[in-house]
Amino acid sequence: MNIGFVSDSLSTTAGGIFEIERSLALHLRGLGISVTAWGVRDEPWERVADEWDGIECRLRERSGPRIFGYVPGLVSDLVDSDRELLHLQHLWMYPSVAVHRWHRRTGRPYLVTANGMLEPWTLSRSKWIKRAAALCYENRMLRAAACLQANTEKEAADFRAYGLRNPICLIPNGVALPELSSSEPLRQRSGGPRVLLFLGRLHPKKGLVNALRAWAEVMGEEARGTGREAWQFVIAGWDQGGHGDELKALCRELGLDYSDNPSGNSDSASPAPVIFNGPAFGKEKDALMRKAEAFILPSFSEGLPMAVLEAWAYGIPVLMTDHCNLPEGFTAGAAIRIGTEVPGIAGGLRELFQGSPGDLEAMGGAGRTLVEEQFTWPKVAAQMKEVYEWMLGGGTRPGCLV
Repeated sequence: MNIGFVSDSLSTTAGGIFEIERSLALHLRGLGISVTAWGVRDEPWERVADEWDGIECRLRERSGPRIFGYVPGLVSDLVDSDRELLHLQHLWMYPSVAVHRWHRRTGRPYLVTANGMLEPWTLSRSKWIKRAAALCYENRMLRAAACLQANTEKEAADFRAYGLRNPICLIPNGVALPELSSSEPLRQRSGGPRVLLFLGRLHPKKGLVNALRAWAEVMGEEARGTGREAWQFVIAGWDQGGHGDELKALCRELGLDYSDNPSGNSDSASPAPVIFNGPAFGKEKDALMRKAEAFILPSFSEGLPMAVLEAWAYGIPVLMTDHCNLPEGFTAGAAIRIGTEVPGIAGGLRELFQGSPGDLEAMGGAGRTLVEEQFTWPKVAAQMKEVYEWMLGGGTRPGCLV
C-alpha cells in the first residue's frame, strides 16, 4: 500500500502535528506501508529532518502570504506520484486545495484529520477568514473526503455540527512510552522547587493568562502558610503572535517574579516562581518531563492534546479542563479537573499542593496505565491501516467507524 501525508509543515513549526505525522508514518512503515510526506521547506526543517528516519519527505517552497501557504507545483507532484491514497493533516490552507484537486484528477480517495481545527472555539478565531476559506475551497474538500478522522467523540460531534456527513473513524493519537528507570522524582535527587509544567505553544486558547492569575493568588496563600515546599511554574513552548510577551507583562502586573530560560537549560536553579523556558523538543523536552511533578493544560479548546498524553506517559499527574476532551483521565484518577476561569484553576492548584506524594504518584501511575492501554502508536497505526484498506476497497468495515 502506498499512501501520502500532506501538511503545511513537516517540522516543529507544525507543533504537535509534527510528532503525530512523523510517529504515525514510522509505525505504518513497520506494518509494510510505504509513506511519502509532502510539506514546505521551513527554517526548522534541517534540525528535525533526521527524525523522519528515512521516510521520503518532499519539500517545496511556499509562495505568497503565509496565512494561505500556496505551494507552486504541489498538485502536479501529487498527481505524478504513485500514491493510492492521501491523508491530509492540516486545514484552512493551500494543502486542502491541492488534495482536493489531486482527488478530482485521479479519482483516488483521501482521509482528513482535523486535529481540532473544526472545534467551535477554533472556528470562532479569525472567523471571517475561515468563512471565506470555507466558501472558496474548504467545505468542498471536506465533503468530498472518503473518511474523516476524529481523535475523540467530542471531535466527531463537532464534525456533525459543522454539517459533515462523511464516514468518521474514531482513532486517537498515540504517544511513545519513555523508559522510567526510577519512581523517585528527579526533583528529590537534584534539589530545587517542585515543578508544575506547561508545554505547548503560547497562544491565548491555552488559558495561561488565567493560569498565571490563579498561580499568583494561590502562591500568595502559600507564602502565608508554613511547612510547605516551594513550587515553580515552568512555561515551555514557542511563542505565537507575541503572546509570550503578554504573559510576561502580566507577571509584572501581578508582582510575580519570573526568569527567562531560552536555552532550555533544565538544570537552571532560578528561584523565581515562574520560568519561561522557551521551546523544548527532543532531549530538552525529555529533561523537563522527568523533572516535572505535575502538568497543567488550562485550555479553552483542544482536539486531543498530545502534551497531556506525553505527561501521562512519564507518569505525571495532570491538571486539565474538560475542553481537553480526555474524560477517561478523570475516570481513571489520572487528572484533576480544573475550569478555564481563575477560581476553577486556583481550586485545582490547591488540590495539587495539598496532595501527598503518594497521592500524586498514584495519579501519575494511573495516567501511565491509561496510555499503555489506549494511546500507543502501534495500536493507532494498526487501526489506521484497517481504515486505509477499507477506503481502498480491500478490507472489511473497521470497528472504529462511527
